[in-house]
Amino acid sequence: MILSETQVAIREGVRAFAQDRIRPNSAGYEREGKYPDDLFEELGSLGLFGLIAPAPYGGVDADYVSYALSLIELAAADGALSTIVSIQNSILISGLLKDGTADQKQRFLPELISGRMIGAFALTESDAGSDAAAIRTKADRVAGGWRLTGAKQFITSGQIAKVVMAIAVTDPAAGRKGMTAFLIPTDRIGYVVDKVEHKLGQSASDTCALRFDDLFIEDDLVLGAPGDGYRIALANLETGRIGIAAQAVGMAQAALEIAVSYAKDRVSMGIPIIAHQAVGFRLADLATRLEAARLMVLSAAALRDSGAPALKEASMAKLFASEMAEAVVSGAIQTLGGYGYLEEFGLAKLYRDVRVCQIYEGTSDIQRMIIARAL
Repeated sequence: MILSETQVAIREGVRAFAQDRIRPNSAGYEREGKYPDDLFEELGSLGLFGLIAPAPYGGVDADYVSYALSLIELAAADGALSTIVSIQNSILISGLLKDGTADQKQRFLPELISGRMIGAFALTESDAGSDAAAIRTKADRVAGGWRLTGAKQFITSGQIAKVVMAIAVTDPAAGRKGMTAFLIPTDRIGYVVDKVEHKLGQSASDTCALRFDDLFIEDDLVLGAPGDGYRIALANLETGRIGIAAQAVGMAQAALEIAVSYAKDRVSMGIPIIAHQAVGFRLADLATRLEAARLMVLSAAALRDSGAPALKEASMAKLFASEMAEAVVSGAIQTLGGYGYLEEFGLAKLYRDVRVCQIYEGTSDIQRMIIARAL
């Protein structure tokens, strides 16, 4: 894909920032299990939280290709941070832009785009993951609003978020048309973080079990109309899958760069090991798979920019890129041998961080189901 001058400038700007500011501190963020408070506002000042948002709200008003390019470069420096940026852009901000009222947009968008507010998306439950229609969290009509009761699982940024877009059942008899989206300020009585999960990777990004304990939400915090929750959730997952695919490409890109650099420097039997066919061919295969995934991601993003449906293409990109990324990181570790297994070379962290890309925003199995239906 031939990029425009603007797209190249955005990519190079994010790359320079990510490599200078984020990558040297990535291991420290993982050890601390969090990011410094001022980092999110720094990301906001660079436009990374408002890439697809219009200028009147403080956004960059860029296209989805630029968004994908930015996530690739950010993920190459720190996978967990790119997860937070992806959810903020593709679900919270995208959802508000499409279905929010004028008051909701004015209240939340400037805060989310600036990084002063981090958002979370609460759809998944302990017994309702891939089957989103099986959620049990309910919202009962009361005077002036709704009372939410239930629990959510695997919620990214559930601890640090100031607003959560949550999906609850408002009309059990209506099935998928009986689900509603709510914007929940997390300072409300009844918003409870039951547990911060201890995970394999992406430790700096908190993942939480949440509980809504008779939590009151006013009518003006319903996103869209009552009954629109399932549609809103799935519509925003299309962009989310492009984001996760881009993230996978970024982490694979970082791993391949480490492997190629090492293979050029490490000498065995009198020559750099990249000159040995066993190593050189492995890296050639990994580079080819990485480039194919990159083009699939950018193609899906370009289709999204055109306004055409991109669900199948987003699912294909997410499926291929997430599975490619684990293979590339594994191949990079193999190239470094014992050194690849050590923390100091960075591949161990990438291996931990990249595995979840095949799980969240729809597992690989779900992506295959979506693609098969489209055929």
